[in-house]
Amino acid sequence: MNEDVQMHFEILEESLNNSLTHLQKELLKLRAGKANPHMLSGITVENYGQKTPLNQVANVGTMDAQTIIVQPWDKSMLPVIEKEIQKANLGFNPQNNGERILINVPPLTEERRREIVKFVKTEEENCKISLRGARREALDGFKQLKEDGLSEDEQKRAEDQVQEKIDEYVKKVESIITEKEKEIMTV
Repeated sequence: MNEDVQMHFEILEESLNNSLTHLQKELLKLRAGKANPHMLSGITVENYGQKTPLNQVANVGTMDAQTIIVQPWDKSMLPVIEKEIQKANLGFNPQNNGERILINVPPLTEERRREIVKFVKTEEENCKISLRGARREALDGFKQLKEDGLSEDEQKRAEDQVQEKIDEYVKKVESIITEKEKEIMTV
């Protein structure tokens, strides 16, 4: 395979992996009925004048399927962390017991589950748009290579391989989404 064609495939693969990783990170933040430390992953707290991710100033874990525990390394951070969790508007009511913060994750209502599934579908479509964008960039790169001397057969073969790769990633996305929907709708 031509070195330039190979380089375009490597760029495509990296772009597709980035899209998939982004989708998985977004889905981790969703509440699917069980307590999950990733639900707090978007929270930052003021620490020595810097905005710092919560997991860098505290241990964040679960006590059971319905409770998240936030154990700060510095107890003076408790009120700051509690305030930021409330400000994040995640629907949680953190309880500060002077040692750590306990967050009871209430069970989801049927209506809320359906809203979350709609959001999951939106994320699926965003990911597929990203995959299509990566395909378009790769195909444009092959057209440019054809102008620079790549044979028509090589271009066609490369385009077919790109489509196979895109189809493979679309299946991965659909599998991830199906699994997440099942997790959300399971009571």
